Order: sequence, then C-alpha cells, then structure tokens
Amino acid sequence: MNDNELLSWLEKAKLGDESAFQLVYQATHQDVYRTVAFLVYNKQDIEDIVNEVYMSMWRTFHTYDPNRPFRFWLHGITVRLVQDWKRKTWRRIRLFERNRRMTCEHFDWTDKAVQQFEMQHELFSLVRQLLYKLRVVVILRYFHDYALEEIADILQIPVGTVKSRHHLAMKELRKRIEMTGGDAYVH
Repeated sequence: MNDNELLSWLEKAKLGDESAFQLVYQATHQDVYRTVAFLVYNKQDIEDIVNEVYMSMWRTFHTYDPNRPFRFWLHGITVRLVQDWKRKTWRRIRLFERNRRMTCEHFDWTDKAVQQFEMQHELFSLVRQLLYKLRVVVILRYFHDYALEEIADILQIPVGTVKSRHHLAMKELRKRIEMTGGDAYVH
C-alpha cells in the first residue's frame, strides 16, 4: 500500500479509529521492523523499539503533514527512537557496567522478507560493522532510497555531515570488501 492509499486510513486513525490504525500498522510494520533490525542487533530491543515507534506515531499523528510522504515521517520517528534507545543504553552501560563491555546477541531472523534479504548476507554483515552514524546513513540511502537532503532532514543534521558520513561509509565498505576478497563493488 503506497502513501496515497494510506492517506484516508491515516485521517481515520488521526480521529481515533483503532481499526484504521491497525491497517496502517499492518501496511508499515514490516518496513519499520526491518529498519530497526538493521540498526539494532538484540531481538528483544528491536521489538521494544518497534512498539515504541507505533506508540509514538499514535501520540503524534497530529504533527503529521499530509503534504509530505507518510513513510518519510514514520522513518524519522523510527530513526529518532533508535537514537534515543542507543543513548539510553549507553547511559545504562556507563552507570551500571563501567568495567564490562556490552555484548550483542546474534539477531535471530524470523521475518520471511528479512530472510530473503539475508541472501545478501556478506554485504549486510559489512554494513552492520559500520559505526552507527555511518550505518544509519547507508540504511536510509540504499534501503529506503532517500536523497542525502532527505536523510539530513530525518537525522536533523547538516547535508554536509550526511555527505561526509556517506563518503566515509562507502570508503570503509570498499576497504572491507577488498580485505575479504569479495567480488561486490560499492559505489
């Protein structure tokens, strides 16, 4: 379902129609889940963040501008909540586990569409190794096909910073591909 088809359901959901909200949820859940899964590794954290995304969406429907793409607005909420989660996690680690390093669980793929995406596992695993600030730019650019200006808007940072992070991410991916002897080419 594209954004235009979602508009009437969004209007009903804004007015409190729970069945309309459920339809919007079903139309967008897989996309939100995959986006969070690309940015966070722990399965329980992914599910918690996805739930937070939809609670935040429900609470802030009044701020949605129907003249802009809905998914763009939703991806903005998603990325901000992942950033908040990462910030909170970092604080917890610093406060309660100063002497221990955080370990991440291996992500258990369950979503059928995500399993299909896993076919590109080598490149995906290289992207996952990037620093978060580089990884989020790559995910928004190549998975969601946003322009650099749109990414700057979502992340609320200057376009020059997005360009710099994009350049650094591509440079790092090229270097890692060469190190692994991969045949893939990163533009």
